[in-house]
Amino acid sequence: MKYQGRIKQWDDVKGFGFVEPNGGGIRAFVHIKAFKQRSRRPINGDIIIYEIEKDKQGSHRAHNISLLKEYKAKRSSANKHTSQTKRNVILLSIFCSVLALLTLSGQLPAVLSIVYGALSLVTVLFYGIDKFAAKNNMWRISEAKLHLLSLTGGWPGALIAQQLFKHKRSKSAFMSVYWITVVVNLIVLGLIVFEVVDVQAIMIEI
Repeated sequence: MKYQGRIKQWDDVKGFGFVEPNGGGIRAFVHIKAFKQRSRRPINGDIIIYEIEKDKQGSHRAHNISLLKEYKAKRSSANKHTSQTKRNVILLSIFCSVLALLTLSGQLPAVLSIVYGALSLVTVLFYGIDKFAAKNNMWRISEAKLHLLSLTGGWPGALIAQQLFKHKRSKSAFMSVYWITVVVNLIVLGLIVFEVVDVQAIMIEI
């Protein structure tokens, strides 16, 4: 169970103090090593989110501690990514369904579905390699190449990879360009559906 309380009697030299829960309750010992993550050292009066456990002597200790502001920021970020994941699942489901219907009805050549699938697999692979490289300080895949893959039809795979590897999705500049590639790709697909662009002729020329 999580509690919210205020730090009291904090000794920064020794790195410990006590926490009193808001509204009253069990007073618990707080040690700086019990903080999960922190951007700064705690001070008297800080409000924290924590859990309580008993040590071998039966005394109450706070653990899994987070500063309130950082806890809220983390929760907000998690909720944001959850909503993004739901949106992406809906978008991919609609796109795949429409693509399948257009292909089965003969409005799109079957080769386009194969191209989307193949490029998406390649894009997932490239995102995975880039994520591995980023974590191990190795040679990175350029963002231009990732955007080119999305533009040419690999954007569904990119969307999956962003969630799967938690890669690039927090970079606003990158994601802005990514969504532009998605829109452009869908516009071209629409032109193909309405026979403004002859994809078969393009494939023959290639």
